Amino acid sequence: MEIILKQDLEKLGNIDDIVNVKPGYARNYLIPQGYAILATKTAKKIHEENMRQKSHKEAKLRENAEKIVAKMEGLKIRVPAKTSSTGKIFGSVNTIMLAEELAKLGFDIDRKNITIKGDAVKEIGDYNANIKIYKNIKIIIDFEVYSE
Repeated sequence: MEIILKQDLEKLGNIDDIVNVKPGYARNYLIPQGYAILATKTAKKIHEENMRQKSHKEAKLRENAEKIVAKMEGLKIRVPAKTSSTGKIFGSVNTIMLAEELAKLGFDIDRKNITIKGDAVKEIGDYNANIKIYKNIKIIIDFEVYSE
């Protein structure tokens, strides 16, 4: 059964994708929950028109995301943290702290789009983080945790 997704669903597709699923999954879960609509001829025509209009907006968003990535190339962030005398951090450095430091540098990145590689940051040192700027546009930045 063909459906048009109204939301991004992991392992199924992104918003506005036309996908084939089993009829029971579509009728009993996706459509009643509002995650999808049935892909009839009329719905497909409306979908095509909407996609044409979105393509122009999509190009601008992608261009802006690529500009942000170009500005972030080689960026190294310094994150202050309160530490003990042995270099252990009280608590841990998290994505909220990284988002705040990026905001100070002029990058408005949501903390949900930041993932820190490896385990929790609980010591002073250098680390990496993945930042999702736009759909498939991602960048890896380095950050240093130092004692304040």
